[in-house]
Amino acid sequence: MRKLFLGFLGALAAVWPALAQPQPFPPEFRMQDIQTPAVTIHTRVGGSGPPVVLLHGYGETGDMWAPLAADLARDHRVIVPDLRGLGLSSKPPGGFDKKTQAGDLAAVLAALGIGGIDLVAHDIGNMVAFQFAAQHPDRVRRLVLIDAPVPGVGPWEEILKNPLLWHFGFGGPDMERLVAGRERIYLDRFWNEFSADPARFGEAARAHYAGLYALPGAMHSGFAQFAAFDQDALDNRAWLATGARLGMPVLAVGGEKSFGATMAEIMRAGATDVREAIVPASGHWIMEENPQATTALVRAFLGGRD
Repeated sequence: MRKLFLGFLGALAAVWPALAQPQPFPPEFRMQDIQTPAVTIHTRVGGSGPPVVLLHGYGETGDMWAPLAADLARDHRVIVPDLRGLGLSSKPPGGFDKKTQAGDLAAVLAALGIGGIDLVAHDIGNMVAFQFAAQHPDRVRRLVLIDAPVPGVGPWEEILKNPLLWHFGFGGPDMERLVAGRERIYLDRFWNEFSADPARFGEAARAHYAGLYALPGAMHSGFAQFAAFDQDALDNRAWLATGARLGMPVLAVGGEKSFGATMAEIMRAGATDVREAIVPASGHWIMEENPQATTALVRAFLGGRD
């Protein structure tokens, strides 16, 4: 164990210059590594007021939320974890189904003494957020899901036919060998193809995230997030088959040049109170491409009274 830990520290030191955040969190945010039964979740906490959790997706970490977190911290307690296996969270061998990761979030909230929350998510974070809301509907006041489908919900099978999503089935030991030392090349493909204008995903952010995904176990964990989609679809379909639907207000947000209005179509298959919103002049990477519009949409929705 000591040898493994020292190896992790060595790898971290090697990429440390690339880990300076493109836009740092405000200094009043504290970093806290929260030990759950199976994993350590690196978490940023700041601000005061009603609690709101921000969940990231693949190709990024919780660092993506810095602009939104800074804004919300004016009147919210903001909690921003790294998903298991990604960022500075620990990298277990398994548990990447989103039902299990919803349990990670529950453990983080328990450690912080937090009950009900608003929940904002992007990409794979959507899938974890959906499961958390399904398991704990009484704890989620409002739910925001941004620009990614949820396995097994709505037109999932049609979405899988999109050739741009070939990476959903890309993984395993040989694929890990292919990308080892080439993490930046692999990730550039996502940042370029899924943005309206690749120049908006800047060099500092690319270097930052490539460094984090080069940490030992990070690419394995990323591939495992996708490999769990079949199980995620089974879990979500089993829940929907009971007649259950999310009852809290849901804001389904799509990037104008990405999922767009399809996000609302997806969520109407899994929730009863869905509002539609689109981030203009943006592809998938909403916080890099149009953080001002994204922040305005989220803040307005969280402040609603209905």
